[in-house]
Amino acid sequence: MASSNAHHATGFAAGVIAAALVLHNGGGHGGLVYASVLLSFVAGVAGSTAPDWLEVAWWSRKRRLWIAHRTLTHWGIGWLALLGLSYHALGDSIYAAAAFGFACGGVMHLLADWPNPLGVPWIGARHSLNLWNSGHCDLIVVAASWAAAWFVGRHAGLAGMHGLQMLRHLRL
Repeated sequence: MASSNAHHATGFAAGVIAAALVLHNGGGHGGLVYASVLLSFVAGVAGSTAPDWLEVAWWSRKRRLWIAHRTLTHWGIGWLALLGLSYHALGDSIYAAAAFGFACGGVMHLLADWPNPLGVPWIGARHSLNLWNSGHCDLIVVAASWAAAWFVGRHAGLAGMHGLQMLRHLRL
């Protein structure tokens, strides 16, 4: 698995991807475009660590795992289904933007864990790219996630905006 810092860094990239796609699709319901964009970003950051913290039994004192690591909470089909369903509902509800951001973060988490020998259960059994052990090569994972965020942002929601233009747009 990627380190905690790598999951947080890739989570911010997932938030940027989600926000750009929500903006590209017209944002939220009614006049809540900017609220939807912000909500999708925050949910993307939160979703990037969700497969791990969803395993913790928060209702018990010992806070142990209620489910084995990298099982149901790391299941690829579940995260991809949430991603597709929430993307389809964008524009209908502000909650769809939050669910979409959360799913973007969750999928980003799975992609960050995939190169590890333990792998992730995309469909049924776990699959691994077997490229490196946990915590190694985090820079590659983070760089790839930010390259994806740049690509999506450039081609979906933020095309033609550079540096100060972006700040002026956000300020308005």
